[in-house]
Amino acid sequence: MTEQELVARLEKLEQKLDATFVSAEKTRKYILWGMISTLVTFLLPLIGLAFVIPWYLSQLQGLM
Repeated sequence: MTEQELVARLEKLEQKLDATFVSAEKTRKYILWGMISTLVTFLLPLIGLAFVIPWYLSQLQGLM
């Protein structure tokens, strides 16, 4: 292999490495937002229940 061929091959490898990095960063962001959305959809109902359950129990006590 000549030096020019090696340089060309290294440039191709750098391009592939850059593309892999971009893809990995996108995947990381998708996973992060997936975790955030999962936490929000799990925690918001729990917070709501923390307010609704005591109110509901006091309403039940009033009926008895």
